[in-house]
Amino acid sequence: MSDSAALPVIDLSDLDSDRTSRNAMLDRLRAATHEIGFFHLAGHGIDPALADELVAAAREFFALPEADKLAIENVRSPHFRGYTRVGGERTQGYVDWREQLDIGPERAAVAAVDPERPWEVLHGPNLWPEQVPRLRELSLRWIDEAGVVGRRLLGAWAEALGALADHFDEAFADPDPLLKIARYPGHDRSVTDQGVGSHKDVGALTLLYPEPGSAGFQVDVGGRWIEIEPLPGHFIVNIGELLEVATGGFLRATVHRVLPPPAGTDRVSLPFFLNPGLDQALPPVDLPAALAAASRGVGPDEHGGRLYSVYGLNALKSRLRAHPNVAERHHEDLLRRFTSNR
Repeated sequence: MSDSAALPVIDLSDLDSDRTSRNAMLDRLRAATHEIGFFHLAGHGIDPALADELVAAAREFFALPEADKLAIENVRSPHFRGYTRVGGERTQGYVDWREQLDIGPERAAVAAVDPERPWEVLHGPNLWPEQVPRLRELSLRWIDEAGVVGRRLLGAWAEALGALADHFDEAFADPDPLLKIARYPGHDRSVTDQGVGSHKDVGALTLLYPEPGSAGFQVDVGGRWIEIEPLPGHFIVNIGELLEVATGGFLRATVHRVLPPPAGTDRVSLPFFLNPGLDQALPPVDLPAALAAASRGVGPDEHGGRLYSVYGLNALKSRLRAHPNVAERHHEDLLRRFTSNR
């Protein structure tokens, strides 16, 4: 069972307001991500027209014939980029019922991966559909603009926790963001009852832009699934496991999931994951005594395994589990290493 509830709304533009409004915003941010881990974000400055264009381009892509989409399927990419067909991704070992494009920074592949830096296999070019050329420009623009929003939030979190605003800057000097463009086809749940299964995000923070009017996004609050209704023009924001590690559990990554929409409908969403450089660890935050006393310690990942401080290890472990077809084709050695020793 689930209930519908409203998340706190935080206006990022309050950072540029008077001291009273600014401090009140930082207090709300700290409370929301300590108590719930999720909130709605207003005042982010991204033009709603850009979101509309990107969603429209995404729908144009997903409407292509299957053969055109499979021409850029992620099994063709050792870097886990490109298209994932419906049922091609797993969460907690179970099949997710969505199709998606995974898009990251445009980089050259590493010719000889250092065994001590196995995450280097994630560096590489994206795969783009020739039939929808505008998707490339819109996606990369979204990554750039959402990244600016995310870095402002990181500075606000640092201040809210008693650190300097630039506390996380070095780790994000050359970040490794990821944009997923996802479509959830509606069905009767006879195959699976998950659009994407319950999980926590592995990076620093997530900016989710759900298609207006969509439903099915749920957050685990105190052991109860809460249905989150999107607000027009707002992001839904949550922290990832790296911020949990950096704050000793004062901020905790929260479990969430997406249920399939009803048969005959679908939903498109744009989850953007802001992550530090693959070889970076977030610097720990030296919390004031009152906040440190409320820290809950760092929990395991959603599989009961170890959380690493270096982002690249968490990211690689997550991709290997989520996309076993890619892992089996390109990275059998890494698959054995990370699945046999969690």
